[in-house]
Amino acid sequence: MTEAPTSLHVDADLTVSVGSAEAEVRSTGERLFVEFHSLSDARAMAEARPGSVVDRLPAALRAADLTVETRVRGRTVLVSGREASPGALSEILGSAPDEVRLAGVAGAAAGAVEPYVHAVYKRLTDDS
Repeated sequence: MTEAPTSLHVDADLTVSVGSAEAEVRSTGERLFVEFHSLSDARAMAEARPGSVVDRLPAALRAADLTVETRVRGRTVLVSGREASPGALSEILGSAPDEVRLAGVAGAAAGAVEPYVHAVYKRLTDDS
């Protein structure tokens, strides 16, 4: 009689870099968080992955009972693995079975331009 596989538990905090792109990785056991400082860093890291890894990763995460949240500037932009719930956007973008979170992508993009918008506003409204 074979036993059912147990869930994989990950306990680690590390930094991963590819070129100038960098990500902080931390875990809560069954969930990994990959945090990027910018959308361009996340894109650069995603483009550096071999296609064979991209194709196998969602199934491997589900088999290990793990979920990975990709975050940019504190906003979840992608969920992969056990708790991913891909919707129409994921299907349109071709990222299913990964879940793309549009609100997270929009929030990360807005967070990137906010300092510049604020600087222009201050300059235009400065009374001096």
